[in-house]
Amino acid sequence: MAKFDLEWLMLFEALYQTGSVSQAAERLGIAQGTASIALNKLRAHFNDPLFTRTSKGMEPTPYARDLYPDVGKSLGLLRKARNGPEPFDPATSTRSFRICISDYCEIVLLPPLLNALYPAAPRIQIETEKISPESPRRLETGEIDLAVGFLPHLEGGFFQQRLFGQSFVCIAARNHPRIAGNKLTKAAYFAERHVMVPTSGTGHVVVRQALAQQRVTRSVALRLPSFLGLARIVAQTELLAIVPRTLAETYVDQEPIKILNLPFDVPTYVIKQHWHARFHGDPANMWLRRLIAQLFLESKPRRSGT
Repeated sequence: MAKFDLEWLMLFEALYQTGSVSQAAERLGIAQGTASIALNKLRAHFNDPLFTRTSKGMEPTPYARDLYPDVGKSLGLLRKARNGPEPFDPATSTRSFRICISDYCEIVLLPPLLNALYPAAPRIQIETEKISPESPRRLETGEIDLAVGFLPHLEGGFFQQRLFGQSFVCIAARNHPRIAGNKLTKAAYFAERHVMVPTSGTGHVVVRQALAQQRVTRSVALRLPSFLGLARIVAQTELLAIVPRTLAETYVDQEPIKILNLPFDVPTYVIKQHWHARFHGDPANMWLRRLIAQLFLESKPRRSGT
């Protein structure tokens, strides 16, 4: 078996399909004598005539009929490996993509992503999970296709693409009794109570470090595990919250709140999409990354006056 030639199997397939040694040789671009020699070697290897001459041409033996499906599958796999990955067709794909994402990005990014997916890829599914300490490992193993958010802890072996920069603002109820208009002073900020959402992948660490460096303290009345209910709470209480600007702009359309510039400096940070080097050339992964880049690559406009 160590001397078994792949071209013998190709001849077997061609002979089975054409019923003629000369036609099989022509299909493979070899001399008829070479094809006959290969057929004799196949017969010796399998200890079976494989094909016998009849009035209809070279007819396969029962053993050859049993062998043909396996030969076809083997050659198909080899051709696929030789030709590289098949092109990804989003219009017909039923692929399920798993995206690791912060709840903030889930609110801001998922609606436009899903709206763009349906016309181009109506059968594709999206499954999300929260960013966690396990996210790098799951990206590496392929359990997650992409991670989108603020993940500065990702190390070697990962690719990343900047999507957009992000700054922080404060949000308050539109009719807050002590904060008139859209101006927030340091004194007013320190005097109020606050909601904090210390979730991974949202840049919260940037806020925490900035406040610590400037010796800014806040009276935290409520800690939430996610941003999902934050806007409603702020709108119906007197609590303040520091949130990413794009999230605040989304909240304004949903609840009676207002956006306030912070009275102290907090650095900006960058939202990126991340993927592991193992899947850098995967056609499906590449397609999803391109779509996300088209939608969010520095495209989020700021509202005037905020």
